[in-house]
Amino acid sequence: MFASVPSSTQATEPAVLLVLLPMAAGATKPAFMASLARLQQQLGAAIRVLKIEEASHPTVVHSFQTTELPAFVLVRHGVELWRQQGLPEGETIAPLLLRQLRLADKEG
Repeated sequence: MFASVPSSTQATEPAVLLVLLPMAAGATKPAFMASLARLQQQLGAAIRVLKIEEASHPTVVHSFQTTELPAFVLVRHGVELWRQQGLPEGETIAPLLLRQLRLADKEG
């Protein structure tokens, strides 16, 4: 008999952390972008960090109906798993995101 191949790729596809950036992100942009690059390194292949700037994609940013930018939205397969508006405090966001992903895997 042949080994069965999972029909769902849900476990192998990374989640996406959408980082919704305001139009006026230019003043803090270099330091903030460097922190996002460090965050991507911490998350590895489990979560892909995707930056979406309001200036370039206003419809996408506004579709999330956030009251404060930047905003962070963790999504997998079109399902929102977690959201935070405003800047995260300290370096605690990577473990938090990975924990949210594990919780979603247990529920799903």
